[in-house]
Amino acid sequence: MRNFYKIAKENLHYNRFEFRETVCLEYTCPIDAEQIGIFSRNDYLVYVLSGKKTYRTVNGEWTLTEGQALYLKKGAEIVHQFFDDEFCMLGFFLSDELIRETYQEVKGKIAVPFARDPEPLKFTATEVQPSNYLEGFFHSMLAYFRGIDRPPDHMLALKLKELLVTLMTADPMLAAYFNTLSETGRVSLSEIMEKNFCYNLKIEDYAELTHRSLSTFKRDFQQHYNESPGRWLLKRRIHHAAHLIAHTGTPLSQIAFDCGFEDLSHFSRAFKKIMGHSPSDYKKSLAAALETV
Repeated sequence: MRNFYKIAKENLHYNRFEFRETVCLEYTCPIDAEQIGIFSRNDYLVYVLSGKKTYRTVNGEWTLTEGQALYLKKGAEIVHQFFDDEFCMLGFFLSDELIRETYQEVKGKIAVPFARDPEPLKFTATEVQPSNYLEGFFHSMLAYFRGIDRPPDHMLALKLKELLVTLMTADPMLAAYFNTLSETGRVSLSEIMEKNFCYNLKIEDYAELTHRSLSTFKRDFQQHYNESPGRWLLKRRIHHAAHLIAHTGTPLSQIAFDCGFEDLSHFSRAFKKIMGHSPSDYKKSLAAALETV
């Protein structure tokens, strides 16, 4: 999978600005593959200027066209590309530090709606409802991207905080999430793993998503799960695959891909080792059991 945050941060071919760990850019995707996997250590907001793209996470799918925006939490997703029109977007990779700082600055000073139910905090992405104010914000940023001079840091910081305040005052779920983020000093290891176990990421990538060094990630993981990341991931993916086989009609090849396996034979061997049957035999045994009911 491609490290979208790193691409945004290091590729000099895009119109982009960087403020501390937050990166803003105007982006046209140069990759001609119909489907690609990406991940980011930062939350990010996508605003589509032209074209069309579909973003799929573990708990939803969103197709965006011109004028639509999507907020994605740190993690991985599968992107489906369309080539009828050139795709161009504005991307805002928002650091936890900036979100915490902004929330603490406005807390108690402005009316912020809250989603009290903890369930909304489990979201992986949410569509941002359009408004004249947001439309104006994005186009004011476009003027910066296409201008000659880079805006000074203090101006860029104000614009990014303006965006975050607009989001939290318009969306109770994002407001609750920002509040939770402002009260926690570290990225939740278990939340990242549960939302991203089915993607074909390296152990180093998971460490980056949790904002930990590789050695710290392995140590924290062992303490939390009482086993190594590699073993936990393999078992979690296989049990998820078994669930999909039992409850969906999805072809086995697609299930293997959806559970982070790029090699079908590797998937079959791992499945048999953990479940005691090959995927096809497991599927047949479930069908036979249903016939006897």
